[in-house]
Amino acid sequence: MTIELRHLRAFLAIAEEGNITRAAARLHLGQPALSRTLRRLEEHLGSRLVDRSTHHLELTPAGRTFRDKTAAALAAVDAALDPRGLTSWPLRIGHTWAAFGDHTVPLLRRWDETHPDVPLELRRVDERTAGLTQGRVDAAVLRGAVTAPGLVTELLLWEERVVVMPSDSPLAGLSRVTLADLARHPVALNTVSGTTTLDMWPPTARPVGTIEVSNTDEWLVAIAAGRAVGISTTATPRNHTHPSVVHRPLADAPPVPVVFARREGPGHPAVPDLLALAREVVAAGED
Repeated sequence: MTIELRHLRAFLAIAEEGNITRAAARLHLGQPALSRTLRRLEEHLGSRLVDRSTHHLELTPAGRTFRDKTAAALAAVDAALDPRGLTSWPLRIGHTWAAFGDHTVPLLRRWDETHPDVPLELRRVDERTAGLTQGRVDAAVLRGAVTAPGLVTELLLWEERVVVMPSDSPLAGLSRVTLADLARHPVALNTVSGTTTLDMWPPTARPVGTIEVSNTDEWLVAIAAGRAVGISTTATPRNHTHPSVVHRPLADAPPVPVVFARREGPGHPAVPDLLALAREVVAAGED
């Protein structure tokens, strides 16, 4: 089978819709034709991409990997065919929250001074890799462990953890807070891009409850409303402020790694320059 872009777009529609019928309607194709495309892709790759044993279509591990590669490939093709890219090639850097923290503004200013011919676009994408695996960005600033396949990471710095709480919380009177202190309160967990999990607590001393959110805005509002407390890093206080919350150091939790991530293989030619500048800005800020 000769693989064409239409086959990749067909598979991506199946993955996004989770249903052959809906994907066929979206692509204005017949369901049998789309099923044949999927079957031929699996034969070509020598691997099953979809688990057909359940009522709801589920991607196999190989299917999820192929979905991410397909999304990245199609994004690259669309960018290459965009006429606007013939006059300038923006460098897109993604983040899920707080970007480079206190180093964000210095980095953007230095980039504009040293690379005026390459626009640098900072994009917040509420996804575990900030859109990197889908090809929505060229590089990303990520916090915590990065386990997505096909990514290369470089450690930039470590950030200490802080507790974020309502300003009227009884914990606000403490100069430093412990995990045991937090266990008596519901904890807000960003399940998409957060670095806080229940594994931070011993199994027998975990928080009394949790509130799951999908982005930093929802997380901050839940805390400000007094529904929960949260754990973040020192990048949060200056980048995500709210008049109804306060921050205190967390005494007994390890710091969080901040990494510069890119995809394996060829990419935007200015990515190495951005990494080098990010290292310079971080080093200058620590002096």
